[in-house]
Amino acid sequence: QVQLVESGGGLVQAGGSLRLSCTDSKRTSSAYAMGWFRQAPGKEQEFVSAISWNAYVTDYSDSVKGRFAITRDNAKNTVYLQMNFLKPEDTAVYYCAVGRSTARSSSNYPYWGQGTQVTVSS
Repeated sequence: QVQLVESGGGLVQAGGSLRLSCTDSKRTSSAYAMGWFRQAPGKEQEFVSAISWNAYVTDYSDSVKGRFAITRDNAKNTVYLQMNFLKPEDTAVYYCAVGRSTARSSSNYPYWGQGTQVTVSS
């Protein structure tokens, strides 16, 4: 069973950076795609980024492309989301998930972490 734990969230000023980490403590996700999603208060959950198991394929939503970077270290069973040039509209709870592929639909991801809060002040 996959068990995902996110970390790295916090409060940052606009223009700043944060790096989120997501570790699979059960060490079962290295053969699967990983994704990041976010949900802001009063809004629907949205896709942020995804990476294939071998990191050959990455995908980003238009809203974060060029500012965020997803990477993974399979030896550490960890996926990262480097977030630069943060904006107040990036404020949300960020979730990592294990996916069958890098498809953007949340239904593609059967396992989810508990989320980590990112707050960007203006």
